[in-house]
Amino acid sequence: MRRTAFLFPGQGSQVVGMGRDLHDSRVEARELFARANEALGFDLARLCFEGPEADLTLTANLQPALLVTSLAAHAVLQARTGLLPDAAAGHSLGEWTALAATGAIAFEDAVRLVRLRGTAMQEAVPTGRGAMGAVLGLDADTVAKVCAEVSAAGDGVVVPANYNGAGQVVISGDREAVDRAVPALKSAGARRVLPLPVSAPFHSPLMAKAAARLSDALDRVAIHPPRVPVIGNVDARPSTDPAVLRRRLVEQVASPVRWEASVVVLAEMGASHFVEVGPGKVLAGIVKRMIEGARVTTCGRLEEIDALATEFPPAVDEGRA
Repeated sequence: MRRTAFLFPGQGSQVVGMGRDLHDSRVEARELFARANEALGFDLARLCFEGPEADLTLTANLQPALLVTSLAAHAVLQARTGLLPDAAAGHSLGEWTALAATGAIAFEDAVRLVRLRGTAMQEAVPTGRGAMGAVLGLDADTVAKVCAEVSAAGDGVVVPANYNGAGQVVISGDREAVDRAVPALKSAGARRVLPLPVSAPFHSPLMAKAAARLSDALDRVAIHPPRVPVIGNVDARPSTDPAVLRRRLVEQVASPVRWEASVVVLAEMGASHFVEVGPGKVLAGIVKRMIEGARVTTCGRLEEIDALATEFPPAVDEGRA
């Protein structure tokens, strides 16, 4: 029997205009954007649909924007198809989306907390101190070894931040250390090291203050068992235990995202249909390169969801505007 995994994207999948087709065509999406606007106290929908891009990509804005857009796609997908996952996972911010989509955390709580998460991550390090880079064509163990050597040899720290799979590892840390790591990684065999246009060194020890701020806020919010197991970024293991889910949300802020291992675990759990729910196709592309024979579907735009809905009885759809 085919098992389905829902995947939810993180930062880097955004684009001005995201979610507008869902909002304009489906009541489920409009309701979520309206609730998000009220929870945040500003027009998040307009920011998603019209930008400007410079404002949308501010971390404090981008995190709730991606969460809400992905959850809007999820709501429309549910209404159009009734398709339910057997497990879920999300990349960085996407782990929050996965938990909200599976009922572990209330929508308004998730919106407010990811706004706080983005603000805390942005404020944890002075502007210009941190940097991130994508290392292509070098195995994860070698990347980790080079980062450890560079950190030990000079001021500052650089660490693997995202083990993305398909030949990509993202590094993060103090700008000087990241800059020193680039030639060392190329000497070790990296094909390329691409600087990433980010505003802070995410998923590195420099995010410890942000993790502490988030922990305090999470203590005041209820977390429930999700309807299906959710794979955690920090341990790449499935769980439905609220205590584990809460701990992982705090730890992932300053810890690497183990995405490659997460995809492998989903496949070991029997997943053969991977559905990326939200803007972009980043996670779908990684799965295609990793899991031979897997069916991979993207459901971020209305036309993509409508295409998948052709496989399901039309009677499940009651939410068109």
